[in-house]
Amino acid sequence: MNNKSHNIQLMSNLKKAYVASCFVLTGLTATSVQADNGVMMQYFQWYTPDDGTLWTEVQQNAADLSAAGITALWLPPAYKGASGKHDVGYGVYDMYDLGEFNQKGSIRTKYGTKEQYLAAINAAHSQGIQIYGDVVFNHRGGADDTESVTAVRVSGDNRNHEYGGEVQIDAWTKFDFTERNGKYSDFTWRWYHFDGTDWAQNLEESSIFKFRGAGKSWDWEVDTNHGNYDYLMFADLDMDHPDVVQELKDWGEWYVNFTGVDGFRMDAVKHIKYQFFNEWLDDVSNKTGKSLFTVAEYWSYNKEELHNFISKTGGRMALFDAPLHMNFYNASNSSGNYDMSKIMDNTLMKEQPALAVTLVDNHDTQPCQALESRVQDWFKPMAYAFVLLREEGYPNIFHADYYGANYNASDNGCNNTDITIASHKTSIDKLLDARKKYAYGQQISYLDHHNVIGWTRLGDVNHPKAMAVIMSDGSSGNKWMNISRVNKTFIDVTGNRSDVVTSNSDGWANFPVNGGSYAVWVEQDSDNQQNDISVTFTCHNGYTQMGQDVYAVGNINELGQWNSNNAIKLSPTHYPTWSANINMPASSQVQWKCIKKQGNEVIWQNGSNNSYTTPNTGSGSTVGSF
Repeated sequence: MNNKSHNIQLMSNLKKAYVASCFVLTGLTATSVQADNGVMMQYFQWYTPDDGTLWTEVQQNAADLSAAGITALWLPPAYKGASGKHDVGYGVYDMYDLGEFNQKGSIRTKYGTKEQYLAAINAAHSQGIQIYGDVVFNHRGGADDTESVTAVRVSGDNRNHEYGGEVQIDAWTKFDFTERNGKYSDFTWRWYHFDGTDWAQNLEESSIFKFRGAGKSWDWEVDTNHGNYDYLMFADLDMDHPDVVQELKDWGEWYVNFTGVDGFRMDAVKHIKYQFFNEWLDDVSNKTGKSLFTVAEYWSYNKEELHNFISKTGGRMALFDAPLHMNFYNASNSSGNYDMSKIMDNTLMKEQPALAVTLVDNHDTQPCQALESRVQDWFKPMAYAFVLLREEGYPNIFHADYYGANYNASDNGCNNTDITIASHKTSIDKLLDARKKYAYGQQISYLDHHNVIGWTRLGDVNHPKAMAVIMSDGSSGNKWMNISRVNKTFIDVTGNRSDVVTSNSDGWANFPVNGGSYAVWVEQDSDNQQNDISVTFTCHNGYTQMGQDVYAVGNINELGQWNSNNAIKLSPTHYPTWSANINMPASSQVQWKCIKKQGNEVIWQNGSNNSYTTPNTGSGSTVGSF
């Protein structure tokens, strides 16, 4: 097997073996982000097209994401992978090549070039959005050449069990980066920087080989699965080697200073000795002078393993709440028979709320991935309401859940090769708006029923209006909840309910919910003026040229009073269909049109105006077409 074939096989192994993930924070604490109602988005999915446009997409969408309420983006690995422009980024080859050097068959990475990456970060920063870079330290792939190494085979089920005696193997461990030619770093990797691999070129054998030599052993402390879970894939870095540790520190300092990222997402931390992260994070933060937010991947449904990792890393890092995701998954697959009163049981959201990063799905749980456990579409809006509108945790939104995704996974051995993930952008945007306006102050929970659960948020000095959230995974119902507001009216901003609820003289109200649904009831003004109505404006057949965008303009202030300079930009979420949610006055008659703009050039929708009357409560939608 040649090096190219080896890389292909290893990438296939990557998809099958990538079963270790969880996320971590430092510097800027989770508590401070939660206090600001921050929201992270994972801005990619496993099958993001390898056309090199993702960084440009980030740059183009930064303003819209900020307006929606996204405050941070977790971007995928930005450096060259073993399979070049086709690599998702987790088969890392050269961490100093951010799409700058002609290595592995291309200059750009899957997501774009170095210049596009830096432009995306700058655009996000200009909109007040932080950037977290994905960091892969566990392994290296796609070596430039082999080296002869003395090794011993170990069992896949018990990596502490050696068998077959010592053997001399040709291991892919020599990384020279000749095309980069020492720019940024002259460090090259050799076999003694690793402690194992999974391919012997001379034997044409795929096994787990542990290297022999001075100081060579699996790292400790790591996850205890398979006896010792140091080894995951590719050539495994030896975190006991001082040169390795120093090089990773040097790279971290360079990466933060060179790109301006605001923190990290650390990959596969359960396979790396825990103490390493304490030393590395402190070193990079101190040398760069930045308060870095860091997210690390430790995927486990055992809360005690997560608590142990938090303890061993001194609380520097908060973790993605994998047990909460599994609760959502189980609830969505239980046909209304899940006990919703236990939705927070055994979760970090409940037991370590200040260190919980809450999520619904991610790139590893999506269909045809190793951790496949996709939360069903009917339940996803409820799950997002749970993570976005409660006080515990720092919520993360998955790119595919927001924008939708269509891909073919036939190369991953998946039976259902054509996969569609529905877009929940409309419902998520409404929840983000409610989070910005109402998710503040004291929280009173009513997680006390097997189907119908809810909670209230009582607001604070700067956000004085109250909110009540209710959901049911079964039949319709209602729940009396304390809203601490006397004789106040409430409407459901999701549009799922069109009625009005009024609190009683004791400050309680009986809030209803539809079956298999949710409602977000928000307090109305005392003069009975209702809040704005969220209206989805859609323009069909919006085919555009490079640099052109589609806007809505109309006869009221919210639509620019027919002034094209004040028109509202729409998003090409399902190109050539463009849409956006715009807050409008209730019970208002609206005349509007779709326009295309590029510089001073304006192209108007043909024909008569689109006419629409906003409803009294809830939400609405209106459609135009070129």
